[in-house]
Amino acid sequence: MRRQLAAILAIPTVLNGLAMLVAGPLWYETVPGVPDTGPFNPHFVQDIGVAFLVAGLALAARAWRPRYWPAAVAGASFLTAHALLHLVMLAGGHTHHPTFDLLAIVLPSAAALYSAFPSQGENHA
Repeated sequence: MRRQLAAILAIPTVLNGLAMLVAGPLWYETVPGVPDTGPFNPHFVQDIGVAFLVAGLALAARAWRPRYWPAAVAGASFLTAHALLHLVMLAGGHTHHPTFDLLAIVLPSAAALYSAFPSQGENHA
């Protein structure tokens, strides 16, 4: 089940990274809360797009081959650290989109971290 969850989560993570790399301005204007962070910085958006792309590919690798779970843990750790920043902003009242943050960032990152680790008795070869 964890591998299937990793596969499901890999898809939007890879797509998000690709959108940031290929259509940064459109991504910047359409994701809730992003325009509130300041002016568009293409290099910054591309840097983070690469991180999302790699995290998504690591989750996909976990889904494809169980032995790649350490890569998925690394990718999910990025997503989790990103989610923790959003939780701090939520706790401090510094977000205008709390539902989006919880449903689109925090919940998927927790699921990604769960999916990255092998379940007991899972074949790692």
